[in-house]
Amino acid sequence: MKRIFLFVMTNLAVVVVLGIVANLLGVNRFLTPNGLDLKMLLGFALLIGFGGATISLLISKPVAKWSAGVRLIKEPQNADEAWIYETVRRLSDRAGIGMPEVGIFDGAPNAFATGAFKNSALVAVSTGLLQGMTREEIEAVIGHEIAHIANGDMVTMALIQGVMNTFV
Repeated sequence: MKRIFLFVMTNLAVVVVLGIVANLLGVNRFLTPNGLDLKMLLGFALLIGFGGATISLLISKPVAKWSAGVRLIKEPQNADEAWIYETVRRLSDRAGIGMPEVGIFDGAPNAFATGAFKNSALVAVSTGLLQGMTREEIEAVIGHEIAHIANGDMVTMALIQGVMNTFV
């Protein structure tokens, strides 16, 4: 609930700032002769802000999979994949969230978690991370990503990024 309140307040704050700046610049004198109204435009901006952020959140998981080239582990093909999958399962159970999708992507040491809902998220780790770290270190990174899911951090960041993409 706090997250939704902050999301609404962020959108309202952006619209208020837009309104103040538009009034200071005298934008209304250009709008009125063309049949437009500053309040109408600010309402439209608010609608676009909410819509853009919501769409950004809902497509965050498929976009992350596509952009990073994530290969999902549905059935582990080797011992390393089985270990990663079971580590994610164990840590997500401990955190009290649903089992996220698990994936691997090529690249430098990195990992991420994303998704609109705690019980249908994605945790992905890079091949660079798997090759350059010990199992204990990898488990710590996966635990960190699971904590992001459990805390709802990915939802917060997707909503904030949606607001930024919409208004900036």
